[in-house]
This record gives sequence, C-alpha cells and structure tokens, in this order.
Amino acid sequence: MAGLDELVTVLKAAGEGTRLRLLALLADGDHSVKDLTEILKQSQPRVSRHLKLLADAGLIERNAEGAWAYYGLAPDGEAGALARWLIERVSDSDADRARDIERQEKVRAAQQAQASQYFAKVAGSWDLLKTLHVPEEAVEAAVVAALDGQKVETLIDLGTGTGRMLEVLKESYKRGIGIDSSREMLAVARSRLASAGINHAQVRLGDIGDVDLAAGPADVIVVHQVLHYFDDPGRMLAQARRLLKPGGRMVIVDFAPHDLEFLRSEHAHRRLGLSEAQMSAWSAAAGLNIDWVRQFPSQSTERGLTVCLWRLSDKLLNG
Repeated sequence: MAGLDELVTVLKAAGEGTRLRLLALLADGDHSVKDLTEILKQSQPRVSRHLKLLADAGLIERNAEGAWAYYGLAPDGEAGALARWLIERVSDSDADRARDIERQEKVRAAQQAQASQYFAKVAGSWDLLKTLHVPEEAVEAAVVAALDGQKVETLIDLGTGTGRMLEVLKESYKRGIGIDSSREMLAVARSRLASAGINHAQVRLGDIGDVDLAAGPADVIVVHQVLHYFDDPGRMLAQARRLLKPGGRMVIVDFAPHDLEFLRSEHAHRRLGLSEAQMSAWSAAAGLNIDWVRQFPSQSTERGLTVCLWRLSDKLLNG
C-alpha cells in the first residue's frame, strides 16, 4: 500500500484535464512527444512538463531513443493500476477525448504512409529473401507452439524488425517488448502494432549486442532471424541470456548452414547459417539447454534454405 504523501502525489498528477487526456492516449499505445503535441495541439514544452509529472508519479514510463523518447502507461505497480482504473471511466464520447482519438488516427495514418514508403524501398530485398526459405506460416506456427500454449508475463523480441513476432505471439504474453537498432524498422513496427490494436506491446531503440538489463527480466526471449548478422552469435546469445528470468525460455529461429555467399556480400549476413554443433556450444556457454530443434527445409529446388527453430531453457533449473 502507498503512503499518504505518495498517494497524494499520484492523485495530483492524474487529476488534471490534459494529463488525464495523455493517460487515455497512452493507453492506446506508445507515443512520442511529437505525436502528443500534434494530437493535443499544445506546445512541446507544455506537453513535456505534463509527461514529466506523470512519469515522476509512476503513472507512465519513458523510454529514451537517442534524442527521442517514447511514453507508455506504467506496466505494473499501484500507480499504473490507478491509471488504468481512471482510463476505464473516461468516455470516448467526451468532446476532448473524441477529438484526441480522431487526431490520433490521423497521426497513425501518416505514420503508416511513411512505413509503406519504407517498405517500397526494401521490397526487392524482402521478396528475394522470402523465396529462399519455407513459407513463413509454418515457422510462425512452430514459434507459437514452442510456448506450449502458456501466457507469460513478459516476452522480449530481440532484433524485432517490423514487430512481426510481437504480432504473431500477441496472445502469448501480457507485456511484449521489441528491441531493434533501426529507427526505420521501429517506425514500421509501431505502425504495425497500432494497426493491429496490440496495445500490450512496445518497441524500443537499442543495441541487442549490448543489452540494457532494464528491459528485463523476461519469461521468454525470441531471437528471430538475427544471429546470422553477428560475427559472434555466441556472444549475442550470452547477452540475451542476461535478460532471461530463472526458468525462462528462449526461442531461436535462424538458417541452417548454407553456401549462398551473396547473402553475405549483398544482404549483410555475417554467418552463412548456424550448425547444430555451434548452437550446442553457444547454448552451453550461456548456461542454456537445448530442449529440441525443428527443421523446415525449403520447398524450393533452387537456392533453397533450411530454417531451424531451437527452444532453449535455463540450464541451472534443469540441472
């Protein structure tokens, strides 16, 4: 239970019109200060002051991305619970709230247009890569099955890219966090999550080769088609292990060994697939067991790649 002074601080922070509107907007998903100034039609300094009061009271959290920052509702704690209680009692038909929703939709539409332009630029590379391995539906179904139908508290997707894994696994977590070093990809991911109405996931700018432990701990970590971009996948796996809760699981998806050298020269791949022996050594060094491996051979007879899915678990827990 909170003390009187702490509770008064929280109530004062929430008990103001603009700040209550901000809470309602952040319940719809993460926003930057720029987004919120466009929606509220207020100055950046004023919006920033309101956000600071809300953050200091524990009602929202701030995630910095270089010169930018994204805000979202506090995922847990008494202040976060109070924020949700208040938001549930705000009517969407209220004049200010209705206007905010309309402007928010326009902001998201503009972001979607920007994302579409980006996809247009990389469409050639994406289409080529998709022809090299099995249909994504098979791999995605296996990723979902790897969690055994459980719904975990926190799932972290390292190298989230366009946020596809957060979308595929949306029923499998209460809180999802995607981390990527590409601002362009994160813009696509935010647009994708917003369009799908996935409000319990957020994405952040970050270096997955040197993870920020503040993002964890996670019950499940997903590393989907990422390790082959690293010269030392074992180091990246050890970094990811630091974010995992005791008894947690990791789901790794990547290519089996292949000889398509053009992927290294033209598509920035550093490793031409990962062997079972390599994964066994890297996993053991990181204190993880390999529970099982599934392979998905290419359906293409030319230049086809095999995709592997490994499920790893906490070695210490399993002995």
